[in-house]
Amino acid sequence: MKYTKKVGAGRRARMEGYKTVKKECSAEIEVKRSRFIATVCPCETEGEATDFIARMRKKYWDARHNVYAFSVRAQGTKRFSDDGEPHSTAGLPVMEVINHSGITDIAVVVTRYFGGIILGTGGLVRAYSEAARTVLKTAEIETILAAKKFKISCDYGYYEPLLKVLEGFEAKIIDTDFSQNVTVTVAVKSELYSDLFLKCTDKFCARLAFTDLEEVFMGF
Repeated sequence: MKYTKKVGAGRRARMEGYKTVKKECSAEIEVKRSRFIATVCPCETEGEATDFIARMRKKYWDARHNVYAFSVRAQGTKRFSDDGEPHSTAGLPVMEVINHSGITDIAVVVTRYFGGIILGTGGLVRAYSEAARTVLKTAEIETILAAKKFKISCDYGYYEPLLKVLEGFEAKIIDTDFSQNVTVTVAVKSELYSDLFLKCTDKFCARLAFTDLEEVFMGF
């Protein structure tokens, strides 16, 4: 289960759900004997993106080019590099694929092993674009939504029925404390919280204790 930053009061009104990749993955294409290895990684900050790029450069140290582009929501940061390829034939096409995909908080590195045949500017643009599209199609995409995090305390006899109600609202169980009572830490999509609260109040006749914690962004 993935959590992102706590939603600040000043940002809450203007920030909506977004799409990102769930985990790092790679895909490879070949164009006229040149290998293009595209790797995408989730990154929430520019620092995470630059660390990932450095790691790919170290991994593919013997490649001719390690072209990159990244887009993170923090400060709306977008960066790209042609890494020695002709101007605007590599990094910019990868950046445009990211922009058109609607996916954010990611970095993409496209590694090229030169195959001996010059592709030309148009060929490079097409190859780097296709490599970026291929890895984004391969990646597992998740939607990050605003969620309400809270605790529910109840007697043991209400625990199993409560779980069934929570399941119906696609709630995420974060933690469960079995002590004198059962206390479940839960997160649910913000838009469903009021309905969940009313459902629990009606079904359990106010025998549950709700404690609001915070608003977060998380994957559903």
